[in-house]
Amino acid sequence: MTRRLFPTAALATGLLLAAAAPVALAQAANEIRIAHVHSLTGPLEAYGKQSKVGFQLGLAYATNGTMTVAGKKLVVIEKDDQGKPDIGKSLLAAAFGDDKADIAVGPTSSGVALAMLPVAEEYKKILIVEPAVADSITGEKWNKYIFRTGRNSSQDAIANGVALDKEGVTIATLAQDYAFGRDGVKAFKDALKTAKIVHEEYLPTNTTDFTAGIQRLTDALKDKPGRKVIFVVWAGGTPPYNALAALELKNRFGIEVASGGNILPAMAAYKQFPGMEGAAYYYFGIPKNPVNEAMVAQHYKEYKAPPDFFTAGGFSAAMAVVTALKKTNGDTNTNKLIKTMEGMSFETPKGTMTFRKEDHQAMQNMYHFKIRVDPAFPWGVPELVREIKASEMDVPIRNKR
Repeated sequence: MTRRLFPTAALATGLLLAAAAPVALAQAANEIRIAHVHSLTGPLEAYGKQSKVGFQLGLAYATNGTMTVAGKKLVVIEKDDQGKPDIGKSLLAAAFGDDKADIAVGPTSSGVALAMLPVAEEYKKILIVEPAVADSITGEKWNKYIFRTGRNSSQDAIANGVALDKEGVTIATLAQDYAFGRDGVKAFKDALKTAKIVHEEYLPTNTTDFTAGIQRLTDALKDKPGRKVIFVVWAGGTPPYNALAALELKNRFGIEVASGGNILPAMAAYKQFPGMEGAAYYYFGIPKNPVNEAMVAQHYKEYKAPPDFFTAGGFSAAMAVVTALKKTNGDTNTNKLIKTMEGMSFETPKGTMTFRKEDHQAMQNMYHFKIRVDPAFPWGVPELVREIKASEMDVPIRNKR
């Protein structure tokens, strides 16, 4: 096995300085310029910052600490979309038009991603979407310049269906009223074959008072026979888990709460739901492979804490970028990159991912978990029930290619 290295402090500093360099400088022939557009402020700030860390760690690992491919220096241009679609759209246009970026990665929000897709098509440059989730990104809004290392709503839904799609289960959904939430619920409904959905509750992304919404969910479920579940699809902001736990729905009405994986701070609330089942995109203690081991070790070394949900995503995007550039020997011609990346497999902290040729969605494993409460951890620990292989998931192709 080839030993992978992370950058020295000097190399890491050089990467950061390159990111901050004046954009008016003409692109050097020995540079490959990568725009990273994501939420460093706003409601999804925590996700964006994890993606940034993961992307930097991934570039270091994939280049054996050199930050070069085929003798060309990787220059990362960081841009903060603030979680706002109009800003993300203009920043990507500036990255391709003014900064002469060869390729872009991001964004964090599905709403921002949908605004950015036409920009990639206009400039005929590749955008690797990470970590925005909405199905429509690689579905009806997709174009050939879009690749995605992040999982999509259908992958989330199919994996969560493994945990919840059983005879006699009645489900009500609670989601945010924007692309991530609505696409997530639609995909979840499509994935269910046996369980029944009786109510869909959509609330604004900035909701802090969940009283009325939870009451509607409770009314829809409380008199149903069998297993009753509120399935939550929520990102950033103030999540509803504490509000749900405070009402003791399981003790009062036999209503369980279920959700997918999340960042570690959000999973602190999961300790209130021991035994809760769901499916995760990533948890640092689950995948067993050399890439994950290296990322976890380096993250502990630099940050004295484990890598999180979106750290793995940023790392995976970096692995995809470098794998493609190595295959083209540093050639950033868009058509050559597209041809190279369609069907391309690459190693990530989750194991091998492969870009599906039809829609450029990365096929990847997911993890069925059950929450265990461990006093040693401030969050509910997602204990692996079983790894759901990419080959097991019939992920729909939703574009019109």
